[in-house]
Order: sequence, then C-alpha cells, then structure tokens
Amino acid sequence: MPSFRLTLIIGALRPGAAPDSVLPHLAAAAAQLTTVEATDLAVVAGSPRAIVRFTADDAAMALRVGDHVLAAARTSVEPVSWQVTERIKARWYPVR
Repeated sequence: MPSFRLTLIIGALRPGAAPDSVLPHLAAAAAQLTTVEATDLAVVAGSPRAIVRFTADDAAMALRVGDHVLAAARTSVEPVSWQVTERIKARWYPVR
C-alpha cells in the first residue's frame, strides 16, 4: 500500500491547547481513516512542523485523510501551510 505524509507548519496554539497534545491529536485524527505509520515533530527555520505518515489506497484517499487531519488540527493550532506528499522509491512527491 502506498505511503503518504501530511506535513503541517504550525502557527500559534489555540487557547487551552497543550503543546504536547498536538501531534497525538493529529495522529488520532488520521487513525480514524487509515493506518498511521509514524509521526514526527521538527523545527525547521524556526517553524514547528508536524509530520504524520500514513497509508492510503490512492492519492484521492490521501487527500481526504489530509483534509480530515487539517480539520482536526484547526481545533488546537493555527495551520500556516500544509502539504500531502507520496513516497515513490526514496523520494517524496506532492499529491495534487
């Protein structure tokens, strides 16, 4: 099954949101629709990035998962930008 990932650049936390709850919240949202393979949180150029890697049958399903996770993210953070990518061999390519 193809592997996809959602990369979400996080702006501010919503009032009452705990920083350590954001990534588990995103993973739980993805897990409602598919299998979550991995999660990660990184700081790149001073911006926090949440990464949720998951499986999906095709690009259309991956975009649905991405939209679902983004909707969940908006309850606890202000998303700056996001992108769904697909792993093909050793590289990640944007899903359109």
